[in-house]
Amino acid sequence: MKLRDRLLGFVVACCLAGAPALAGDKKKKADVSQIGNRDVGKGINFYSLEREVALGKALAQEVERQSKLVDDPVVTEYVNRVGQNLVRNSDARVPFTIKVIDSDEINAFALPGGFFYVNTGLVLAADEEAELAGVMAHEIAHVTARHATRNATKAELVQLASIGLIFIGGWPGFGIHQAASFLIPLKFLQFSRSAEREADFLGLQYMYKAGYDPNAFISFFEKVRGEEKKRPGRVPKAFSTHPPTPERIVKAQEEIAQVLPSRPEYIVTTSEFSTVKARLARLEMGRKPKEGDPDRPTLRKRSERADKDAEAQKEAGDSPDDDRPVLKRKPDKPPDKPKDPDAPSNPGS
Repeated sequence: MKLRDRLLGFVVACCLAGAPALAGDKKKKADVSQIGNRDVGKGINFYSLEREVALGKALAQEVERQSKLVDDPVVTEYVNRVGQNLVRNSDARVPFTIKVIDSDEINAFALPGGFFYVNTGLVLAADEEAELAGVMAHEIAHVTARHATRNATKAELVQLASIGLIFIGGWPGFGIHQAASFLIPLKFLQFSRSAEREADFLGLQYMYKAGYDPNAFISFFEKVRGEEKKRPGRVPKAFSTHPPTPERIVKAQEEIAQVLPSRPEYIVTTSEFSTVKARLARLEMGRKPKEGDPDRPTLRKRSERADKDAEAQKEAGDSPDDDRPVLKRKPDKPPDKPKDPDAPSNPGS
């Protein structure tokens, strides 16, 4: 029993150590002037930064193997520039590689080590550059806080401890292991929501420091809430592990009012954003013709009347295709007749 208690206590201690770092030094984390000089992402972690980058690189290769990347230079350069500006105004400790995926899904995701992907659906769903920047800042915050590898570390710890419990006390130990296996997903869901709150908090700061209006973060999630009701398939299932959208909106409003100093002006949108969005829309239209488009190619079915007429012509011995152009081979020219040696050479004289 003592060994079991020690193992469970170790797991609980590690879980507390792996909680978002904002709980330890909230005052400094709320000071946007200290961005870049803060120890964001601290906590128990089995992964060094080098190992985290290697893990992210391997995952990125798999993502790119299964996804279609956008290679339009105007689109990719713009999205990369917006993202790198946010990275420079963050607590990031790794370089970022930012690419665009051709997908209608409203989503962006960042892998461990700074491998970052933005869907075209997100760009098209945003009404302003600040909305796009808000989502990107949120994903950059996940990387700076090292949520993925801290979560992986926590999973390894819980797995090791729960497996060890099997060998304690026979069937009672097995029952504890079964209970641990059942509760782990719930604990991860709770931790994931906590991490999402931290990413919201940090992301608001990063977009604010980069000059964007943080209220755009709220307007985007209000849009997501409407999209969830209207077209559930377009919003990724990953949103189900996030805090409820209304909760995120209220929390973001509180943090903007209480943490971020007011500014006389913000970046809301740019002409480049409008240009890139229009360019993507044209690319989408070129690939996916819409119903009712007069230029959309259509396939017509042959009518029953035409089939009956063709059958009648066939029975009468006429081919319905008599008027079709036929490619015929030119007949060979007949050979010239041999000349008569006794014939006069000039018959007309």
